[in-house]
Amino acid sequence: MLALLLGLTAAAANLLGGLLIVRRQWSGRYLKYFIALGAGFMLATALLEMIPESVKLRGEAGSYFFKNINAVFVFVLGGYFLVHFFEHTVAPHFHFGEETHHEEFSHAHSSYAALLGLMIHTFFDGVAIASGLLVSTWLGGVIFVAIFLHKIPEGFTVASLMLASGQSRSAAFISSAILGGTTLLGMGLMFVLRGAVADALPLSAGVTLYVAASDLIPEVNREPGVRMALLVFLGVAILLGLKTIFHV
Repeated sequence: MLALLLGLTAAAANLLGGLLIVRRQWSGRYLKYFIALGAGFMLATALLEMIPESVKLRGEAGSYFFKNINAVFVFVLGGYFLVHFFEHTVAPHFHFGEETHHEEFSHAHSSYAALLGLMIHTFFDGVAIASGLLVSTWLGGVIFVAIFLHKIPEGFTVASLMLASGQSRSAAFISSAILGGTTLLGMGLMFVLRGAVADALPLSAGVTLYVAASDLIPEVNREPGVRMALLVFLGVAILLGLKTIFHV
């Protein structure tokens, strides 16, 4: 029930992001704050929670494919470059936020390619949440928070790209719903293949690192001033504070 609740909440955040751009009820400036906070929290989650738990899990439970601890970092690297490959071969260049350069997305196939790239992200969002929950409620909850913080920007981005390529508002909203659906698909598959959690968790950690460091941090760096940088540090501080409060 907890997994279902977290999965539906994450998927709903994608829908909310799409709804915001379709109805234009919220300035994209505020999404930058989510991106900055989420970047710091995601980086801290991957480095301080997901990777250490992956090492611990592999030492206790072994793996489908590798038995040694060093294989954790092979999977982390694999997850990182998996997303890198799809973003640079399947999807055109896009950034998190409202797309205003219509000439870059003048053809429908560009927006659909970007949707496919974001689907890879959201699929592993679901895998990451489910993998964390299979290890512990704490880890699953922390991963969920890290992912939730960039779920609204994901939905906002894909809907914006659809509109920029000339698609209808209904198509833009449906695209955000697809992202929510692939999140649930990733969670469902992970619970079916729960025996592979020792491999899926470090792979998801690599994906999380990529999204935070290669997708979100560059967006933070596009904004002038110190406020965005401080929000990144705040994201890290929140995780450290939670670990201190709950003695985890």
